[in-house]
Amino acid sequence: MKTDIVLSRPSHTGAMGPTSFGASVPDLPGCIAVADSREEVEQLIQEAIALHVQGLREDGLPVPAPLTRVTVVDVACAVD
Repeated sequence: MKTDIVLSRPSHTGAMGPTSFGASVPDLPGCIAVADSREEVEQLIQEAIALHVQGLREDGLPVPAPLTRVTVVDVACAVD
């Protein structure tokens, strides 16, 4: 299964911790991971996806088809 994930770094407030990473899967609401490095969070989110899909199947629920697509846009604005 291939799906897009969202990786995030800590905010300027350090809400997740000064060096942590977060990951989420828009097509699987509630499927998230947090770790101290990008490599670790990528591994953990892969495991979380597998467990999430397994849980859906065990509960007799459909596994949603990946619908999210990621793109990068340039926005002309001042950065504070």
